[in-house]
Amino acid sequence: MLVLSRKRGESILINNEIEIFVASVDGESVKLGIKAPESVVILRKELVDEVKESNREASSGTPDLLLKLKK
Repeated sequence: MLVLSRKRGESILINNEIEIFVASVDGESVKLGIKAPESVVILRKELVDEVKESNREASSGTPDLLLKLKK
């Protein structure tokens, strides 16, 4: 893992095609901007984690419930 300090307006480059820049800083809130090719999928990690957990919960239904749904 790499940890960097950046100021507003500064950026980092990943693989010479993805730029992440600090758009603004307001207290403990930091707004990041991301410039990347359209083929690159960018998702917020907390949303991905939430969907994974929801899928896990949905797939752990009881056999009785699954039989009822099948009917």
